[in-house]
Amino acid sequence: MSTNYEVGSVHTGKVTGIQPYGAFVALDDQTQGLVHISEVTHGFVKDVNEHLKTGDEVQVKVLTVDEKSGKISLSIRATQEAPVEEKREAKKPQRRQATVKTETEAPQGFNTLKDKLEEWIEQSKKEEIKK
Repeated sequence: MSTNYEVGSVHTGKVTGIQPYGAFVALDDQTQGLVHISEVTHGFVKDVNEHLKTGDEVQVKVLTVDEKSGKISLSIRATQEAPVEEKREAKKPQRRQATVKTETEAPQGFNTLKDKLEEWIEQSKKEEIKK
């Protein structure tokens, strides 16, 4: 059965079935292997059906042959050249301009109760003087 197929050899096969986890490929009339979903193509594959159809002829590379169980693991992506990735420049962190608070500017944000209490006392003194 799998004596004709050595690890690392490349063969042409026909897709005989598709499952969520991969595709079955017939190498000859009596031998078929599995192309796991991670071996379909370079990059992420969400659905095997988006890349393969039953009856497609594909080039596959033999990854493993298990004589005991008779299982053959295949890869389509191992027969394809890896896509060249663009080099991306690292983003430089943006510098933030520091703001300088002037004394005439009113404080913004959260004030403690102590600060507010002093402000209220000052306001009440001013109102008492006006009366």
